[in-house]
Amino acid sequence: MTTGSVSPRRADTRRNNERIIAAAKHLLACDEGLAYNAIAKKADVGVGTVYRHFPTPESLVIAVYQSEVRTLVDVVPTLLDKNSPEEAFRLWTGYFASYMMTKRGLGPALHAATKNNEDLITQAFDAMLNAVTTLVSANIEAGAARADLNPKTVLRVLGCTMLLDKNGDWRTEAEEVFDLLWKGLRAT
Repeated sequence: MTTGSVSPRRADTRRNNERIIAAAKHLLACDEGLAYNAIAKKADVGVGTVYRHFPTPESLVIAVYQSEVRTLVDVVPTLLDKNSPEEAFRLWTGYFASYMMTKRGLGPALHAATKNNEDLITQAFDAMLNAVTTLVSANIEAGAARADLNPKTVLRVLGCTMLLDKNGDWRTEAEEVFDLLWKGLRAT
């Protein structure tokens, strides 16, 4: 699932790759676009390094997208290990809201980059659905959520956060959406 040339033998290459993706994510989330010079400056690398890792804007957009999806999926076991299932779900929804705001920043660039790669979108949806399924199942098992929940429906409802104003107080608005959702998920 990696895009760009990352040698597993070179820690500095991996760090540069991660810094470039983080810088691009930040700039995209702030609607500043994919200017490689700005990304290089924010990542504290040379612009040539950005081009070596991501020769096309599409490859960078896909890498940012994949990084966001990986974060959403990889954080679930940690959240469940350190929190109650209900708190893990609530915390995860914060990650999801951030993902949606970044996805909005990717907008047309993501659409163009994935136009001929529907497998990428399908894989991302399946990975997120598995993450939601894990969280919903943990809450059902703990008696915190209704047993008849469909994780796909929960994910679709969470998708409404795409409609939040990313230039406004979207974090508070997202919490309100998730509070309303949680009231519908509760077992009692």
